[in-house]
Amino acid sequence: MQIDKTVQSPASPAETFAFLADFTTTEQWDPGTERTERVSGDGGVGTVYRNTSRFLGRSTELSYVVREYQPDTRVVLRGENKSVIAHDTMTVTPAAGGGATVRYQARFDLKGLARLAAPLFVPAFARLGNAGADQLQRTLNRLGSR
Repeated sequence: MQIDKTVQSPASPAETFAFLADFTTTEQWDPGTERTERVSGDGGVGTVYRNTSRFLGRSTELSYVVREYQPDTRVVLRGENKSVIAHDTMTVTPAAGGGATVRYQARFDLKGLARLAAPLFVPAFARLGNAGADQLQRTLNRLGSR
């Protein structure tokens, strides 16, 4: 299952990237996130985050690790728990006329018994992706007005 959304930020690419690369900000822009805390690291490759999210009425915890970090441009994280592996990529590029364009991609690979029910989760992931893009856009709009 995949989510691939593009939104605009009125803030500079550097400011937009700095905000998104700090994965603790998911509490502000990801409607499923209940809490994210940095466990170790400085935000670069190898940094570990603990994310608690609500999906289909249940709280679940994932451990995310920063796999790639290209300053002001791209951050890639991999999250995992007993039932899912999540791959999140955020790419920030300058937008024509100012601001930034953000492409957020997430892929979810279900494991174990959850894998058998994968087709049933497709609509829920689509709703999550749409709600996430809307909330991310609202949050970035506020970032640009600071």
